[in-house]
Amino acid sequence: MHKDLKHLWLPYTQMKNIGSPLKAVNTKGCDIFLKDGKVLLDSISSWWTSCLGYNNSYLIKAVTKQLNAMPHVMFGGIIHDQAVNLSKKITSLIKNDLEKVFFVDSGSVSVEVALKMAVQFWINQGKKEKNKFVHFKNGYHGDTSGAMSVCDPSEGMHFIFGKYLNKNLFCELPTTLLLKKKLENTIKKNKDKIAGIIVEPLVQCAGGMKIYPPKILNIIYELKKKYNILLILDEIATGFGRTGTMFAFHQSKAKPDIVCIGKALTGGMVSLSATVTTKKIFNAFLGSRKNIEFMHGPTYMANPLACSAANATINYLEKNKLLIKVKNIEKYFNLNLRKFNKYSFVNKTRYLGAIGVIELNTLDNKNLIWLRNEFIKRGVWVRPLRNVVYFMPPYIIKKHQLEKIFKTTLDIFELWQKQIVKKII
Repeated sequence: MHKDLKHLWLPYTQMKNIGSPLKAVNTKGCDIFLKDGKVLLDSISSWWTSCLGYNNSYLIKAVTKQLNAMPHVMFGGIIHDQAVNLSKKITSLIKNDLEKVFFVDSGSVSVEVALKMAVQFWINQGKKEKNKFVHFKNGYHGDTSGAMSVCDPSEGMHFIFGKYLNKNLFCELPTTLLLKKKLENTIKKNKDKIAGIIVEPLVQCAGGMKIYPPKILNIIYELKKKYNILLILDEIATGFGRTGTMFAFHQSKAKPDIVCIGKALTGGMVSLSATVTTKKIFNAFLGSRKNIEFMHGPTYMANPLACSAANATINYLEKNKLLIKVKNIEKYFNLNLRKFNKYSFVNKTRYLGAIGVIELNTLDNKNLIWLRNEFIKRGVWVRPLRNVVYFMPPYIIKKHQLEKIFKTTLDIFELWQKQIVKKII
């Protein structure tokens, strides 16, 4: 094993025979600079976080100012202006009667908080039996225990923990009349046990970049209303403009009770997430002796540095009208993704906002490693997921950089196609 990995354990990585790791030493704009001198054009925004690119001077100035004033203070009993201002900004952007913000430090934890809030919402009203959640095929909501229990139990990354996790109600998205009936039957049969429904609006990202139309979310919302259960939307990956609107659910008629946000919230500067709720949820924790306060509080909750980065990110997004840039990226995807449909190993392509997807027929581990290495050789950073090659670039990406990503992908796919033909011959 490489000497730099002597004490490291990397995520989602088989560490045996891993070889030499890529070592980043600097970043700027859309580029990652490696120790060996290679420069990688980042096509996935560092796991969908760096929506404004790297080393944004506006964000750096804001965080540096906060660092000199107060890098951290506990949020238990003490508040600060960065958190106050950020809560105002978030609720102003998200709208839909979502007025209370509970800060946490990662997306997975924001989901944990959402699930706990939903369960305790019912407990505080004397309905202790309502502790199950409806969740969906290809869904992914994080790596912590509660979050894993509402991920896809068979196709997801956490299937090996199946016997360890709480059992919830697993369904398919209501993309057909039959599936809508199945979903409604499941909810109707278990309505006295269900605390809520959790779903990623419009795009199931880690589950394979599955994109579905707003009308599907509308159906889920109507069922939530009909059976008086809570709706939790996981906007961790889709929030802050990624799908073309500030939040993906804004493209639908859905009015969630709880929304989880994170990733692009701080422009990729530092980890911060939040669970945003309506006053109806919040008020269930107030008042009489039986309404116990919400017992959750991350040590670095509402860290001032993270909040300052988030405040600056939202300011920058609005001031520079970056949703227009997202629409321009979407137009580029619309015109150019279809070029990949000619290859025999490509199943289909799709896009929404600044998300472009090339779905392959299959992608075994050997081809996965080969693909990654070919992209790295050509100076582009991608990380294929399941059987998809996807692009979620920073919003600031220039047209010539998008062209480089697509030309590189075409070159690699041409090489791949030739290898397939040679094997057939």
